[in-house]
Amino acid sequence: MTTTTVSAQQAAPVAALDRRFYAFALDRLVAWSAVAVVGAAAWWWLFREDRVLAGVLVAAAGFLLVGLVLAVLLGTRGTSPGKAAYGLRVVDPTSGRPIGVGRAVLRTVILGVATLPTFGLGTATLAWTAVEDPSRERRGWHDRKARSIVVDVRPVEVVAAVEDERPRHVVNLTAMRLNPVRQTATPALPAPAVTPTVSLTAGLQQPSQHSPQQSWQPAARQQPSVQQGPDQQPPGPSAYVPPSVPQADRPTTAPRDRGRHAADSGPATGRPDGPGAPATRTRWRVTFDSGETFLVEGLGLVGRRPEGRAGEPVRHVVPLVSENMSISKTHAQFHLAGDGALVVMDRGSTNGSILVRRGVSRELSAGRPATLLDGDRVLFGDREMRVVREQG
Repeated sequence: MTTTTVSAQQAAPVAALDRRFYAFALDRLVAWSAVAVVGAAAWWWLFREDRVLAGVLVAAAGFLLVGLVLAVLLGTRGTSPGKAAYGLRVVDPTSGRPIGVGRAVLRTVILGVATLPTFGLGTATLAWTAVEDPSRERRGWHDRKARSIVVDVRPVEVVAAVEDERPRHVVNLTAMRLNPVRQTATPALPAPAVTPTVSLTAGLQQPSQHSPQQSWQPAARQQPSVQQGPDQQPPGPSAYVPPSVPQADRPTTAPRDRGRHAADSGPATGRPDGPGAPATRTRWRVTFDSGETFLVEGLGLVGRRPEGRAGEPVRHVVPLVSENMSISKTHAQFHLAGDGALVVMDRGSTNGSILVRRGVSRELSAGRPATLLDGDRVLFGDREMRVVREQG
């Protein structure tokens, strides 16, 4: 497998917007509670004693101290009380490490100014910039200024895929093996294995009185027709064919055809070594921004609650949660083509699917499959799927 530079998004999925909102609200609750405690202490010991200036300074110092503590935690460990409770972490988008105290202070100041002084309008604006992020990484304006990204570090639940093993696969394989034998056995019985040169010579030399002797010999001639080539047949059966040139020309290709059928009906010992056998096996791995990753082994469906049509051999079902309802119930599908290539197709979704290849995006047409390459990204609404080719 090819090793490339691992970004923070590939190491951990991008955090969902609802979990970021809950973590932000919990951080504000903890910070404001601490500031309220400091303010109450300043009022009790200073403001009541008419020491207003000292009380204001203590309250301001407490406010700044709480913000500084949160910024230090965010810069050194990438976490905060709210983010730790919801399994989130703020890291650098390229290295995946904490962003440092300086960038964390800048991010905290932007969020602080956008909260109380603007009565929440600034916070709503920052959230809107995260929703409309063109890179689909949900990075708001404050994340871009601080060069940070919020990821979900919760352990991914491994769900055992239920394999639908149906007997029809075995029946189809057996039928494909049996059908060639039935087709080749029927034409092989009536055709006599006759060497053209021998039949022409024997037909001219031997009289027709030997025809009663040849009437029962085709039954004994059926066994050596498969075991030995047509060139080793005895010249006796040639009397069964009338001594005419057109009849002698007909069996010129019949023994070869029968020999070919006999070889096909036998055990195929040399077929895997032919040029059609692949030297290496190509496998395709898909990774979703929800953290789910697997090797593609058949037809896969993507959507909110994907369901296959009647008779579809669905192997993979990938339900994705959409925060802005941009994913249809059965949004798209992906499967392996006959040549081993990975193909994706939009199934008439409402918001469509976008293929991103080397930074260039193009929208997929509904019902028209598109071949995927190594490193491609496919956007299903606000969710993303990455494609990696593995050699095995």
